[in-house]
Amino acid sequence: MNPTRLDADAYRTAERLLRHNRGELVLDGRIRPRWIDGGARFWYTSDAPDSPRFLLVDPVEGTREAAFDHARLATALATASGRDVDAGALPFAAFEPTDGAIEFDAFGAHWRCSLDDYDCAGVEGPPPRGLLDVVAPDGRHAVFRQEYDIRARSLADGRDWALTDDGSADRDYGANPDYFMYSTLLGKLGIPHLPPAVLWSPDSRRVLTHRTDMRGVRETHLVEALPADGGPPKLRTQRFAHPGDERMPLAEFVVLDVESGKAVPALAEPVAMPLMSPISRRWAWWTEDGSAVYYLSSARDMRTLTLHRLDPTSGEVRTVLNESGATRVEPTQLLGQAPMVRVLSDGTEVLWYSQRDNWGHLYLHGTRDGELRAQVTRGSWAVQEILHVDEEQRVVYFLASGMVADDPYRRTVCRAALDGSGCAKVTDDDLDHVVTVPPGAAYFIDSASTNALPPVTTVRGWDGRVLVELARADISRLTETGWSPPERFRVTAADGHTEIHGMLYRPHGFDPAARYPVLDHPYGFPSATRVVPSFDPGYYGYDAEAMAALGFVVVAIDGRGSPGRDKAFHDASYGRVGDAAGLADHVAALRELGRDRPWMDLNRVGVFGMSSGGFAAVRALLDHPEVFKAGVAECGVHDLRYAEQGVAEMYNGPFDADTYAAASNVDIADRLTGKLLLVHGGLDDSFSPHLTMRLVERLIAADKDFELLIVPGSDHAFVGYDHYLNRRRWDFLVRHVRGAEPPDGYRLTPVSLDPEAIAGLFG
Repeated sequence: MNPTRLDADAYRTAERLLRHNRGELVLDGRIRPRWIDGGARFWYTSDAPDSPRFLLVDPVEGTREAAFDHARLATALATASGRDVDAGALPFAAFEPTDGAIEFDAFGAHWRCSLDDYDCAGVEGPPPRGLLDVVAPDGRHAVFRQEYDIRARSLADGRDWALTDDGSADRDYGANPDYFMYSTLLGKLGIPHLPPAVLWSPDSRRVLTHRTDMRGVRETHLVEALPADGGPPKLRTQRFAHPGDERMPLAEFVVLDVESGKAVPALAEPVAMPLMSPISRRWAWWTEDGSAVYYLSSARDMRTLTLHRLDPTSGEVRTVLNESGATRVEPTQLLGQAPMVRVLSDGTEVLWYSQRDNWGHLYLHGTRDGELRAQVTRGSWAVQEILHVDEEQRVVYFLASGMVADDPYRRTVCRAALDGSGCAKVTDDDLDHVVTVPPGAAYFIDSASTNALPPVTTVRGWDGRVLVELARADISRLTETGWSPPERFRVTAADGHTEIHGMLYRPHGFDPAARYPVLDHPYGFPSATRVVPSFDPGYYGYDAEAMAALGFVVVAIDGRGSPGRDKAFHDASYGRVGDAAGLADHVAALRELGRDRPWMDLNRVGVFGMSSGGFAAVRALLDHPEVFKAGVAECGVHDLRYAEQGVAEMYNGPFDADTYAAASNVDIADRLTGKLLLVHGGLDDSFSPHLTMRLVERLIAADKDFELLIVPGSDHAFVGYDHYLNRRRWDFLVRHVRGAEPPDGYRLTPVSLDPEAIAGLFG
């Protein structure tokens, strides 16, 4: 009997739901403000068909109106340029307001248009800025890297001069670790490296940076199979520390005076930099008056977190506060989030995030002797982000999860006095809130939604009062595809008592009388959640939505060990990365879900994921072959012993041979019984292709059948190859889980490689 062939419309719909396309289906789903007058006002663009494209908002006046007359400006620009101009699609994406006018770039020129008489004229634009320049707050100077040193440039006349002259390949100013600084992805965009890791002082006189000490750090290698010049293969070498290595990248802080050229090195030990620059990571910052720099450092075992104060004039460094624990001590549970630390009261107090009572809360300490002055927040819920501290009123505003009874991940805007009294909700509803705070923090922009309710975006005062409504997202195009909101569920973990949460995406055209194949879509590191609380499905959720369009039930589950809840829940993964953030809980969840949902065919269960999700996909096949029958693992971290040092030691603890062997798929490769597709980029400089090749060697030695796809020129995220990878993933899972044949000859459209498109891919 020949298997059913899927209709091409299913692939076509799935393609529309991918991250780079889905924005066209949700109008006014995300507001990106551009601040004016130091944050007192802002403008943004709307993609709603019945709205002006450029809108100006004045929160004090409570107004939202067209930033200018689009029709008159289009006519004026057409007259001045001799080009056709459509008022509904003006040929610029941004503008700068000036006195009674706006300026913008269009048709290869810079224009100024008066808003009194709508007279447009070409004018001289602002001084050109290099792509890799970091511009001062006052706009007068920029700093940039040349070779291994930092230079300054006057933006008025283009003159430049050296701020350092002793940089070298091993001690490189303003550099991140190699895998981040000189990445494959940047090379594809024609960019040689990241801009320097620097922070301007508020008065634009000095910059904080660091010399990156890479001496003795392990060298690893990648092979560029087909160089751009068409020549023979080239070897790419990068410094990349493995777990347990003695040497790792170090950051030696230094303050540079831009006008005098004076360099003031920090009189302290270098800071360990296993992940990225502490400046890039937002672990360092200037005080508002520029009198000091504060920075965080973590001990090698990640069990002590320390706050330091650096005097930018003398270089003197003193310890302000530190905290130690039995497992990792972190300033936030989410790896990419800014630390929840604020220095207050002219440097005499510090607001400090801690999980010392098992929940993430804020504590007020003195900075002279570190004494505890108050526990500012308390309760069986977790602070997720500090939004604003009103020092005059002695109040902190923050986002907290766990305030909504049905969903421990939804975020609520709250306030509390710094003495620990008066904790209250500012947004008193059961929605999830994503908040943007302007310079000056006079108000906040609030995007309120759930997985089922599209966002309503408003400007609110800190009392919660709505000052002006900005947008209600239009999802009519999304629902026309056959999309339906995911079902939130709670089930019991494999331990028989812990409550865990997840999301279930129903297949398009769902019929409860039918039987559907099931896909699990895990992420294996305890650094990010899969169960997002807002309408936006998150980085990995787009793939889940696309697979639902292909006729699968897709589940995303946050098992024990994942972040976003209490410390004990998160610490379940500490030293146990091999459990893939609760993979046994995924099995328990599937079985519990299947008991009440007979349309879930638990005889046809697959799994797919990338990066640590790729590790988890293979682990699911190896540890639970009775459940998972087929899987796709992309750029998987299959052997933690040879992975990125910082992530590995943060989540699996200090290197121990037995503990790290337990987090290796390689050592248990002989267990494979299901269908497996392994995919890896040949130029993956985050998690090297050798991590997949090690697994391949063991699978061959065990005489196991599997499929392997190496994409020789690809980075970790398969940018530029995503259309091909999506199709190959879809084809494999359609064949081996759904039991059907893919549509004949369907090809996805490649994604543009221009920087704006890349920025869209990564948010």
